[in-house]
Amino acid sequence: MKRGIIFWIPIILGLTGCTTHYYKVQADKITIYLKAPSAEKVDFVSSLDGYKIHAAEKINSYTWAVTISASSEFKYFYIVDGVLYLPACRFKEKDDFSSANCIYVPEM
Repeated sequence: MKRGIIFWIPIILGLTGCTTHYYKVQADKITIYLKAPSAEKVDFVSSLDGYKIHAAEKINSYTWAVTISASSEFKYFYIVDGVLYLPACRFKEKDDFSSANCIYVPEM
């Protein structure tokens, strides 16, 4: 039974496009990365500019990135292939549309 499960896990993760995200801060800018190997298009949306949609740049076969000015807290989410996507994030908040947003809090 264990062998069957171990065999199927990579296949299932590959089909679902297993995603993770992380960020790097450089001075007053932050680059946010999303690993989404099966994505055709990734957009980033944040409260910094009234939730305008920003196209993420595909930097390799599985990672997308967007760089924004950020010296204060903001809320954000992704749109991956036309579907809202909220990654696992440290801080979350429910929104007015029965969904949630991640919250970026700068390190002090």
